[in-house]
Amino acid sequence: MPDKPQCAKCPRMLCYPNIAVDEKPSFEEAPRFCPSKLKQDIIEKSVREYDREEIREFARLASVQEFECYERTPDGFRTKIPRIEETVQFAQKNAFKRLGLAFCVGVAGEARTITAILEAKGFEVVSVCCKAGAIPKERIGIKPEEKIPGPERYESMCSPITQAEILNSEEVDFVILMGLCVGHDTLFIRYCKAPMTVLAVKDRVTGHNPLAAVYLASSYYVRLLLPAAE
Repeated sequence: MPDKPQCAKCPRMLCYPNIAVDEKPSFEEAPRFCPSKLKQDIIEKSVREYDREEIREFARLASVQEFECYERTPDGFRTKIPRIEETVQFAQKNAFKRLGLAFCVGVAGEARTITAILEAKGFEVVSVCCKAGAIPKERIGIKPEEKIPGPERYESMCSPITQAEILNSEEVDFVILMGLCVGHDTLFIRYCKAPMTVLAVKDRVTGHNPLAAVYLASSYYVRLLLPAAE
């Protein structure tokens, strides 16, 4: 079987070397599965996309934003900007005026606060909840016993396609995605036409911090590393 890219298993990360600016990265000692070795043609082709003026500028501003999230102090190198502030600054750099906010009903309170933050910074905000339209879950084949509040209750389906299409119709400059379920976020991303970012993802157990379980995979969440049952 041919080698496949497996950056997550790389022991050295030679693509992010600690070398002087006038030195050139070397991949001679890179593992066989390194995409810098395996996919050089694709790398060269994809990098040419940055020659498109609008893409180059967007990427440049993203990199500037990344840089501004750190600072050097007498005590050392440290981070300084939370993601919500980073999102605001990036939108400002791009001169975005009309922002779309697609959120899960489970984080409606947070969406209200985020809207207040964005409006305080001078943005116009168009927001759409996942339950917009109140379409019954039966519309997509959900059985009564599969409804969260129970078979005897009405339950609106999450419709990320509706969210995306409403924001498309509003011609927003930039979209912020927050708290959609796994799969629902996938559909939103597929149908959304505007550039977008993710402010937060849903994790009902960890307070929307999915990496908490990953950090504890060798202890409290060791079950995550057990082989899948056949």
